[in-house]
Amino acid sequence: MEQTNKLQCHTLTNGQRKTCLYDKHVALGAQMSPFGGFIMPIQYSNIVDEHHAVRQSCGVFDVSHMGEVLITGVDAERYVNHIFTNDVRDMPVGKILYGMMCYEDGGVVDDLLIYKMAADRFFLVINAANIDKDWAWIQEQAVGFDVCLEHQSDLYGELAVQGPQAEKVMEEVLGLACKELSFYTFKTIPSTLLPPPSTVIVSRTGYTGEDGFEIYATPQYINDCWDKLMAAGVKPCGLGCRDTLRFEVGLPLYGDELSADITPIMAGLGIFVKLDKPSFIGRDALARQKAEGPQRKLVGIELQDKAIPRHGYAVLKNGQPIGEVTTGYHTISTDKSVCMALIDASCAALGTEVEIQIRKKTFPGVVCKKRFYDKHYKK
Repeated sequence: MEQTNKLQCHTLTNGQRKTCLYDKHVALGAQMSPFGGFIMPIQYSNIVDEHHAVRQSCGVFDVSHMGEVLITGVDAERYVNHIFTNDVRDMPVGKILYGMMCYEDGGVVDDLLIYKMAADRFFLVINAANIDKDWAWIQEQAVGFDVCLEHQSDLYGELAVQGPQAEKVMEEVLGLACKELSFYTFKTIPSTLLPPPSTVIVSRTGYTGEDGFEIYATPQYINDCWDKLMAAGVKPCGLGCRDTLRFEVGLPLYGDELSADITPIMAGLGIFVKLDKPSFIGRDALARQKAEGPQRKLVGIELQDKAIPRHGYAVLKNGQPIGEVTTGYHTISTDKSVCMALIDASCAALGTEVEIQIRKKTFPGVVCKKRFYDKHYKK
């Protein structure tokens, strides 16, 4: 592996970023493709096998393309609450919260995780495709706050170990004690043998609907973990099944179910918008939208046919357009053709009959819940 990969997580080749595990993916014969400015593995064997591995046993994902920002200082808590829809004021150290950064009109800058490391220390995990945009936004909003902002994306690699056997794999293969962690908590493991960041962060989080963990550490440590997992026969998984897994359990993807034009209220994520906390960016617009009701809502739709609805396909009611598909698949776990779609709120009631335009034909469907498969988190 090139020396640059040993020193930082992200390297640049022909305008595309690579993670510290790029060479290992190529060596395994992974199908590589651009994603969010990175060249990432889409699949190794096939998406179906990788999907089932996570649902039934354990799989590992390279998610080193995710971005990390550290916020410290006297005003760290106040500043994070200013840019974040969730409320970090009573958040204990070692806890993680999910939420959004929003524009003043309620549109979403990004959805993200916030790790509370200390009263004045917060670790933000942001989406790969939004790293540059988010970093600029975070800097712009910090005016007037006594905080230190550190863009640490190039320092960290990240693995996601996911599935019902994930805890066993973490303990027995990687030697990382994690049984005490509950869902959406984390711990840091000091390491005097590694350069900064000198701690390994282990969290009980993921993006699959299964129990699992995410490991943040130096590229060297991540490479060592990957090698141990491969030697133990843990299934390497690409972004293809990461999408099918998250979709089945109704988890949103920025750019599909959330965007500058799709607010958390439209997406049905109001639980992560704490309107009773002090003012935050976008609060007034979101409060107004919640009170009045959004004009569009994100819903699930089940088709009666095996045709597959794709992103951007039109949703119709009595032949008239009412919205469009955000994500659609023939689900691997349940063998159904389903989708999430953003449609007129007047048509969003469960059981409403609609049609989806797929090429030159329309296919009947019924509005249903957005979660097509039950989550299996350890509480």
